[in-house]
Amino acid sequence: MPVPLGWVLTQPDLALRLRGGSAGLRRDIDLVVTTELEPPFRWLSGGELVLTTGMRLPPDPAGRTEYVRELDRCGVAGIGFGIGLTHDEIPLELITAADEIGIPLFEVPLATAFAAIVERVSARIAELQYDAVLRASRAQPRMTRALIRSGSAAIVRELANSLDATVLVIDPNGTVIDSHPGEPAPELVARVRAAVLETAAAGAGVWTDSSGASITHQRIGLDRRRHGHLVVVGDTPLGPVDQILLGHANSLLALDFEQPARLHRTQHRLNGQALGLLLGASVDPSPAWEQLALASDARGRIKILVVVCDSESSAESVEAALTELVPAAGHSLFAYREATGVVLVLPADSTFAESLRPESFGGSGELIRMGVSGGHPLRDLAAAVESARLAASTAEPGSPPVDFTTLMLLSFPPAREVLEAMAHTRLTALVDYDRRHGTDLLAGLRAFLECNGQWESAAATLRIHRHTLRKRIATAAEILALDLDSARVRAELLLALLATAGTWDRTR
Repeated sequence: MPVPLGWVLTQPDLALRLRGGSAGLRRDIDLVVTTELEPPFRWLSGGELVLTTGMRLPPDPAGRTEYVRELDRCGVAGIGFGIGLTHDEIPLELITAADEIGIPLFEVPLATAFAAIVERVSARIAELQYDAVLRASRAQPRMTRALIRSGSAAIVRELANSLDATVLVIDPNGTVIDSHPGEPAPELVARVRAAVLETAAAGAGVWTDSSGASITHQRIGLDRRRHGHLVVVGDTPLGPVDQILLGHANSLLALDFEQPARLHRTQHRLNGQALGLLLGASVDPSPAWEQLALASDARGRIKILVVVCDSESSAESVEAALTELVPAAGHSLFAYREATGVVLVLPADSTFAESLRPESFGGSGELIRMGVSGGHPLRDLAAAVESARLAASTAEPGSPPVDFTTLMLLSFPPAREVLEAMAHTRLTALVDYDRRHGTDLLAGLRAFLECNGQWESAAATLRIHRHTLRKRIATAAEILALDLDSARVRAELLLALLATAGTWDRTR
């Protein structure tokens, strides 16, 4: 970051005294160099504050005048002349030339070491660089939040405030879309259009117009899609840190412009899929798999969370809660609400599902059951959902999710086949009775079995009176022709129910 030459002269302990070239006090110093070379010009690149004691000054007045002029041609910011060694005072020819050219020339007293000036300017440059980086680090999050909350206009405002400059966004036709501060004057818009047109082929450029203003612009776009240009108009060209802010703002604007286009493309694809379904066509599921891949981890694997609720309103509440919780955890939301439940797809390496607790869903969490599958390849979605349903069927109402991989017996396929066969043999009569009479004896039986035959606990789970539950269990025992006072019978029935709970729920 450059330091204004005028700032150096304001440092009282350096005791510097301006002797000529006051018109150039706004020049900026990039670095400080000391030299006693007779022709130092070939080693200068511009922006230097040159310190010298004049040891190798040309002996004649014309040579000394040319010496100052040549330093100015090299782009030197200013000259510090040390007195008390080679010269007792600054030669008059140097002062006269400095005034004519407008290059600052100041006197350095014998008591002030050149090293002190070098150190002071270097420290100031470092300080300004740190301030600029700090300013950028604060401005970038503000721009991102501005995009989320208020869109492109807020980004333009934040960039203009951070750069203390005028910022415009123009579309490909040259129309101003956004600007800050205020509405730009027609003359400024004309100069901006001319600058963009001058360097449009490169996609970005810096242009100094006839008024001396610096116009920096970058094309806004992604791939071959062009949305316009982001333009900054200021008194001086942008520094490196300012360029970073400009690039960040450009990226955010490109995302903002791309969002509607991306939504339109997605909507068009969904429209086509829906039309194909209505026409009975064989719809290609590839786009759906591509979309669902956003939910997988880096290895392309997923896990499923199934939440089983006691009512449709409870399922709606769970869905609403997940709509907030899942994005807040950094995941894309892929949730499907069934009549009394929700199916959620998550990356296989996510711990989100395991961290859920019934209280995560407020008052709706008291009676819900949650199950989580193990990790599966994306295309094994159906198997993952089935595993999660089975895990949810074994969960206690109002408890944390049950992990399918911990169900030693039920996760073993041969054991599940035996239990499923037993369930269909033992429980089909009860399911048929419920279907014909509109009763819910199966749910009462499960609550009774899960509570190990404790009437009070089971009735509380179902929110019915214990005498009502006793009547239902008596009816179920009569239909099943089983002795439910037997612990072995109760254990077999519970395992059968757990192995096929999802099946019974979906066929009722």
